[in-house]
Amino acid sequence: MNTLTAGDNAPLFSLKNQNDELVELATLLAEHQVLVYFYPKALTPGCTVQAEQLRDHKEQLAQLDTVAVGISPDPVKKLKNFETKKELNFDLLSDEDHAIADAFGVWGLKKFMGKEYDGIHRLSFLVSKDGTIKHVFNKFKTKEHHQVVLDYISSNS
Repeated sequence: MNTLTAGDNAPLFSLKNQNDELVELATLLAEHQVLVYFYPKALTPGCTVQAEQLRDHKEQLAQLDTVAVGISPDPVKKLKNFETKKELNFDLLSDEDHAIADAFGVWGLKKFMGKEYDGIHRLSFLVSKDGTIKHVFNKFKTKEHHQVVLDYISSNS
């Protein structure tokens, strides 16, 4: 796993969201900096807490000229279910072949309950309007992710 770092160019992507609409990073960057956050699986406890916190703090992010997009290997239909059940208010993007996760360097070997498997590592990237990665968030608890992000952006604006 070769994770991108601050200063690297973010891979430009086009992925389908929960409404089966194409979302392009370049289009988002034309108006805002973007928090690209990778999460392993929709509707699991940690991923749900993380998404709900971003939902509840969407306005604060907007005040800091930031939009969030979540990326997971889940199919579009599951993302729609996640959005509906948890009343989410931002784009969830489907990366079923994990090509974008690979490009950001967040797909790799994981260990859980004594088993090893390949999957998404929970990392977030703050991408500047110029397409470069401003910061990588790699140390946080899911329930505190939003606050770590808000604190960083607030103190580095």
